[in-house]
Amino acid sequence: QVQLVESGGGLVQAGGSLRLSCAATGHSFASAAIGWFRQGPGKEREFVACIGRTGRYIGYSDSAKGRFTISRDNARDMAYLEMSSLKPEDTAVYYCAASPYYYSNDTRQYDYWGQGTQVTVSS
Repeated sequence: QVQLVESGGGLVQAGGSLRLSCAATGHSFASAAIGWFRQGPGKEREFVACIGRTGRYIGYSDSAKGRFTISRDNARDMAYLEMSSLKPEDTAVYYCAASPYYYSNDTRQYDYWGQGTQVTVSS
């Protein structure tokens, strides 16, 4: 099993940057694909970015492409989401998730979830 804890959220002005972190405990982090998802007010949870076990394979949503960067450090059991050029529509709770399967943009492929970290972007 993998336990996940996100941090790094906060309030930022439009155009600003934030770095989210996902700390993992357990024995399976290096064998898990990692995904970042978000859920805005009144919206369904949506895919943001994902990264394969070694970091070689990466995927982004159209809204994240060019602005967000996902990465991982298997030696430290950490994953990150660097966000720049933030927009008010990026306001959401951001979740880190781990999947024992191939990296994916599908929430159903992820078995383990963190509690989320709030990101608020003011205009």
